[in-house]
Amino acid sequence: MALSTKLELRQGQQLVMTPQLQQAIRLLQLSNIELAHYVETELERNPLLESDDGNEAPTRAESETPEFANAEEAPPAPESASDGDWVDLDKPVADPQATFDTDYDNVYPDTGPSDPVSGADASGWASLRQRGSGSDDDVNIEAFLTNEVSLREHLSEQVPLVLEDPAERLIGQYLVDMVDEAGYLPAGDLAAIAEKLGAPLDLVEKVLASLQTLDPPGVFARSLAECLALQLKEQNRFDPIVGKFLENLHLLAGHNFPALRKAVGVEMDELLEMVAEIKKLNPKPGLKFGSVQLQPVVPDVLVRPSPNGTWIIELNSDTLPRVLVNRTYLATVSQGGSPADRNYLLECLQTANWLVKSLDQRARTILRVAEEIVRQQDGFFTHGVQHLRPLNLRTVADAISMHESTVSRVTSNKYMATPRGIFEMKYFFTSAIASADDGESHSSEAVRHRIKQMIDGETPASVLSDDKIVEKLKNDGIDIARRTVAKYREAMRIPSSVQRRRDKRLTERVGPAT
Repeated sequence: MALSTKLELRQGQQLVMTPQLQQAIRLLQLSNIELAHYVETELERNPLLESDDGNEAPTRAESETPEFANAEEAPPAPESASDGDWVDLDKPVADPQATFDTDYDNVYPDTGPSDPVSGADASGWASLRQRGSGSDDDVNIEAFLTNEVSLREHLSEQVPLVLEDPAERLIGQYLVDMVDEAGYLPAGDLAAIAEKLGAPLDLVEKVLASLQTLDPPGVFARSLAECLALQLKEQNRFDPIVGKFLENLHLLAGHNFPALRKAVGVEMDELLEMVAEIKKLNPKPGLKFGSVQLQPVVPDVLVRPSPNGTWIIELNSDTLPRVLVNRTYLATVSQGGSPADRNYLLECLQTANWLVKSLDQRARTILRVAEEIVRQQDGFFTHGVQHLRPLNLRTVADAISMHESTVSRVTSNKYMATPRGIFEMKYFFTSAIASADDGESHSSEAVRHRIKQMIDGETPASVLSDDKIVEKLKNDGIDIARRTVAKYREAMRIPSSVQRRRDKRLTERVGPAT
């Protein structure tokens, strides 16, 4: 086959992902914490952006059964200067609206069968930083007066009380730094620690024995059995029989009481008393110091009932960053500037206008998706999880004329505060389980809730097997397989019927764990 060169004309379509479009897609799926951090970075980088701590714009929509009525459009906020006289630059200002001139993924649609709940123009939603980030009125005085002590700090303060020799204190502080959040030392060889520190092994063992007497009881243990033994020794309740019991904790975990009774060498009544005493101990003594910092969930959408029986859906204004373009400052600094300065200001202006518009459309999109979710799941908000309907992304996307991927991004890392609690927006999207009588399908989440209710209502004499649960669900009109019930039960960390029967009988004889 001969090789030759030739010219060909081909026609095709190709989507160009501009940096602005990529940022718009990324901005849509950010959580409120990530969004606040991003806006803070832009405020520091762009001199034309400033935070707006003024009055809040309306951010809610009220439902009307079975439809939702959108709020009336709020009048646009007056600008500090007109578009024609704010500055005279050599280059024309690009239209920020053109940045989103694309049909790709329907990222930020402005029109659709369900008009966006308004009252949130560019000077409203989009013009703000996170509330409380720089306001002196929101300063928490208690934050300066209280300081939560970590486990390591608590242990370090006690080391000088039990160790006087400097070398022992050095070894003790090294072991303190090795303790994990639960209060345990990593399972390892003390000889390796002694070799690393260049200290005799008997000295390391002596220091460890002293550290195991610190508060809280059970710290510096290398296993669960040792942790429980330290707590029992502190209570003067440790003896050889208890030692045998702790050596066979694996039998207790498997609820193999006959083998455990044989290994310990006691009667069943005495064994059950030992089990009850073990249940009163703390298997993770270090966790009470709160060394794990948990980030509280801040809802993005608030849902509350209205007096007329409908639902009011509004965005949480505390999570809406508000930023404004300072055109007055731009007009001042652009006078007499060099061409390079003008180009820099033009770039900053385009970026600022894009960010304001993006935040505005992001808020509108979240509100539209939340409004449709409440419309679809009205039974859940009114009656509870038993009435949660099967719902997928396509249903919501078709109802508000958006792409499925856009709805997926909107619901990622977004939370909704309702009278029934705070839920991630993806919680309301559940798969469907067919009905046994050809009726309306059931939500998988509602079926999980019904299974949990059945198991919670069990007694030691009437523990339900998976087959029995399937039979009861089919009597209620839910067609479900036994393996599906087992999968749901395991996902909720509910043991098998055999294990539950043993637990309930043990609870009757010993009592619940404290």
